[in-house]
Amino acid sequence: MKLIFNINYRTNWGEAMYMLGNITQKDTQPDLIAMSIKGNDTWCAIVEIPENTTVDIEYRYIVKSENAVERHEWGKPHKLLANAGVKDCIVYDRWQDQPYNKHYFSSAFIDGIFHRETSTKKLEVKPNNLLLSVTAPHISPNECLAISGNNNELGNWDPDKAILLNDSLFPIWQVNIPLEKITDKFNYKFLIKDKETGRVIAWEKNNNREFDIATILNNDSIVLNQNFIDPCYNWKGAGTAIPVFSLRSEDDFGAGDFYDLFKMIDWVVETGQNFVQILPINDTTMTHTWTDSYPYNANSTFALHPMYLRLDAIGTLSDSEKMKEYKSIAKELNSLAEVDYERVTSTKSQYVKEIFSEIGASVAKQKAYKSFIESNKYWLTDYASFCVLRDIYKTPDFTQWGEYKEYSKAKIEAIIKKYKKEIELIYFTQYFLDKQLTEVRDYAHKMGVVLKGDIPIGISRTSADAWVNPKLFNMDSQAGAPPDDFSVLGQNWGFPTYNWEEMSKDGFSWWRSRFIKMSEYFDAYRIDHILGFFRIWQIPMDAVHGLLGIFNPALPYSTDELKHQYDFWIDHNLHTTPYIMDYFLTDFFGEYLHEVKGAYLDSLGYGRYQLKTEFNTQKKIAEYFVGIEKTDKNDKIKEALLGLVDQVLFIEDPIKKGHYHPRISAQFTYIYRSLNDYERWCYDRLYNDFFYHRHNDFWYGKAMWKLPPLINATDMLVCGEDLGMIPDCVSAVMDSQQILSLEIQRMPKDPKAEFGYTGSYPYLSVGTTSTHDMGGIRSWWEEDRTKTQHFYNNMLHEGGTAPYYAEPWICDKIVSLHLNSPSMLTILPLQDWLSIDGTLRRENPKEEQINVPANSRHYWRYRMHLTLEKLNKESTFNKTLKEKIKNSGR
Repeated sequence: MKLIFNINYRTNWGEAMYMLGNITQKDTQPDLIAMSIKGNDTWCAIVEIPENTTVDIEYRYIVKSENAVERHEWGKPHKLLANAGVKDCIVYDRWQDQPYNKHYFSSAFIDGIFHRETSTKKLEVKPNNLLLSVTAPHISPNECLAISGNNNELGNWDPDKAILLNDSLFPIWQVNIPLEKITDKFNYKFLIKDKETGRVIAWEKNNNREFDIATILNNDSIVLNQNFIDPCYNWKGAGTAIPVFSLRSEDDFGAGDFYDLFKMIDWVVETGQNFVQILPINDTTMTHTWTDSYPYNANSTFALHPMYLRLDAIGTLSDSEKMKEYKSIAKELNSLAEVDYERVTSTKSQYVKEIFSEIGASVAKQKAYKSFIESNKYWLTDYASFCVLRDIYKTPDFTQWGEYKEYSKAKIEAIIKKYKKEIELIYFTQYFLDKQLTEVRDYAHKMGVVLKGDIPIGISRTSADAWVNPKLFNMDSQAGAPPDDFSVLGQNWGFPTYNWEEMSKDGFSWWRSRFIKMSEYFDAYRIDHILGFFRIWQIPMDAVHGLLGIFNPALPYSTDELKHQYDFWIDHNLHTTPYIMDYFLTDFFGEYLHEVKGAYLDSLGYGRYQLKTEFNTQKKIAEYFVGIEKTDKNDKIKEALLGLVDQVLFIEDPIKKGHYHPRISAQFTYIYRSLNDYERWCYDRLYNDFFYHRHNDFWYGKAMWKLPPLINATDMLVCGEDLGMIPDCVSAVMDSQQILSLEIQRMPKDPKAEFGYTGSYPYLSVGTTSTHDMGGIRSWWEEDRTKTQHFYNNMLHEGGTAPYYAEPWICDKIVSLHLNSPSMLTILPLQDWLSIDGTLRRENPKEEQINVPANSRHYWRYRMHLTLEKLNKESTFNKTLKEKIKNSGR
């Protein structure tokens, strides 16, 4: 068999085209076949295959040159299946660039929204046939693709006689057209038809296509690969955001679990939605206390949290009295308004131990269990060992683990042998977590629903990841976020920052593995704080607030640059150490000033002070006040002392000495107020350049170095949480990679706007009313009466005084604004969907906020106030919501 490959692609001087794949079918290693140029821009390769051989190959095209980076195609490889009877087969291919509608090729659409149950077999190239192959992802499950043309074989343009294409390789559609009766060129076109009725939904957008049979008469088989020109409007959908622990059903054990997602998916389908968005679900067990409720502080970026297990789905205990006891505890915990994290996790853990002792040995013999262990051992054994050592030493801080503080393979093997039962219990737990979540994912696919996960930007410094791969992280610094409307002191997450240079040495394999693992459960994901891929807010280890952070990487100013370009003369001692003057200390300490001067400050003369050595960092101050009595007075003094440390104008770069970063929000400091008018003008100019202009090209390059290999590691739909101080380069990168942005009306991207205009949201975006880090519509409505009044008059276009409470009709108007936006996705918190119904919504909106970002020790325990069973039975509300979503074009 002779295979003749042709591809039209204009290369640059010195470049050559190659094919890479199992083309000759001879070796396990892929073939690299050089192609020859034919004419100006057609590349050709001829491959001989032994006769009477069935061809089943996958291949890609690559452009190589000596002095340039290789160019690869986007997406999945080309496929060719040819019948053993074929003698000569000519293939006309097209180079696969990232398509303009890349989102339709994501698993969110292919496996979820447009999920197709197909029993048809793959088409193969047959002798004396033309195999037309067309890529068309934007076809709903109740639709099919057909071909019509100007000859008898194609129905003479009669759509009722159009030939339906095979969808077994969806989003690729194929049809074999016999060439026996075709002797001349013919015209044809693709069209979308209704599967059931055969009604024509739309013809493709372009002019008629043409194929001239006379050009290839010497070959008995032809393969022609093409792209469908989509005539349909952009798809738009809706979804609900809610943490798994916040779900409530009659079958729960005091907190939502994975199986609750079945009922959540049912409700989403009932109301015409397509997405269920959740918070991170990785194991966060560190101390076995309520502080572990923080879902962004995982002890492993791969392991799932044991609290999400549905216990009776694992098995029932043989002791009926114990079962009664557990059911009684479950009933009690499930009656609580909020999650009792410690009791839920400890009781579930005990149940798992008991059921493991009964069925663990038999489960370990199962093929599925063995397969899970084998495919996950790259992280599972390390994680299990970490958990065992955490409990032995009663701390997740591995620097306190004695001989185990430094990770080694040999020590892991010893732990596995010594603590065999404990290790197997952890394997058992993770196996059932994986099994249950996989079942949910499969159900979501079947129902046309997408599960959207959340990838935190940080990892815990006391995690298995940091223990196993410390070189990948900067353990001597901590990540956070600059100040914003929700946290004026900035946020200090405590996570180590990433050592990107080290990570790049193996092609970011840690990150890619993380994404690939996530894709086993999700078809879309939110990148938490996507700005961290451009630059991270890096805070010194001795700081508590986020105000003393700097961007990393960054381009700090040299003293010469400050002098000659901005006419600002920096005084290292004055501008980089806390500026503490007598004239403003009363503002900080009030009646306690005299006491504070004696206990915490040293006088430098001329009305200036410095903090005593034992209190000269925020960390020292915080640690000191932990050890003394907690009173209102001590709290005030502590916060004031922490604030004094923030009184600097510049921060010296920790690596590049003699280079300086302007302190974020320095305009609110007393040292800034002490400058004269000209000095302030100079400082404002260098400040604005630094934070809004200086780094655009630099950060663009950093993001384009990291993000493409990571997001292309899977087929998931990518959404980015692009809130905060957003440099111009962020939208450029997100647009180039087709990453959906996050649009929140109360946090407009335009710094001059008070509110976002929902009608101008970009198509590639997720529009939402609120997030887990803020109050819902109703809570926000009551926070600031001035803002509420502006919103009422200018955004809702209502006259008069705004009602004090966000009444259902107000919430309904706000929800409608978002549904009618151009955004591809409108994903609202469940609380905001329910806000439009006066009988269903919670009485007190303040109880609906999931997290308070300004409080680093917030207890994450919010739960729905009604059960999923009740929600699914609310037929009137559900019907109203479904119509509302449908009428918005979603």
